[in-house]
Amino acid sequence: MRNDSIPIAVLGGACCCDNGAIKKRGLKMLIDVEESQLVLVDFQSKLKPVMLDAEGVWSNAAKLAELAAALELPVWGTEQNPSRLGEMPPELRSHCRKVLAKMQFSAVEEGLGEWLQPAPAQPPRGNARSLPRHLQKPQPESQERKTIVLAGCEAHICLLQTALDLLEDEFDVWVVTDACSSRTERNRDAAYDRLAGAGAELVTAEMVAFEWIRTAEHPDFKLLQSLFK
Repeated sequence: MRNDSIPIAVLGGACCCDNGAIKKRGLKMLIDVEESQLVLVDFQSKLKPVMLDAEGVWSNAAKLAELAAALELPVWGTEQNPSRLGEMPPELRSHCRKVLAKMQFSAVEEGLGEWLQPAPAQPPRGNARSLPRHLQKPQPESQERKTIVLAGCEAHICLLQTALDLLEDEFDVWVVTDACSSRTERNRDAAYDRLAGAGAELVTAEMVAFEWIRTAEHPDFKLLQSLFK
């Protein structure tokens, strides 16, 4: 069959399908600092010696954690079986609001998803409840942050399973490739292929940092410069 015999509608349909997949996810082209949270997966002392490019990976994670804290982004950590694999180093842990000790490979299976959801609004105190509804002051809603910036190890195990569960829970997931690692290159790269196919965005630490800041006039731009020399 000649190519020109293929109906234009069919060709157009294929293109629309691809674009539709992007639109369906509703993923923004740039990472929005106001919608972001940073999750650091299993940066642990006994894992570090066997990870590829561990020094660079740990360093990039620390840079993002410091910048995120300066920008007042929520930062969360996880530890896989910490009694056997050790704890998260102080330079990372100090920036985390909470660190989840887990045995499941996916942190979502042990409650991470609940941490990432906004806290419910507090009910009015005092005599406010006794007022007629039209006189009660509206309670501010907690900010929803659906953009999860994810770094950690191992890329093909705990990070992968956590990312896939977050995607299933309708979070937008951005995986920081130079702040992730595995014991072998093949496993790490296979994880990236699978994550990209599932809808995660693959980025670098500098991409994230500069998209959070957006402008050289930002008050934390000098901090960014000092971190990413």
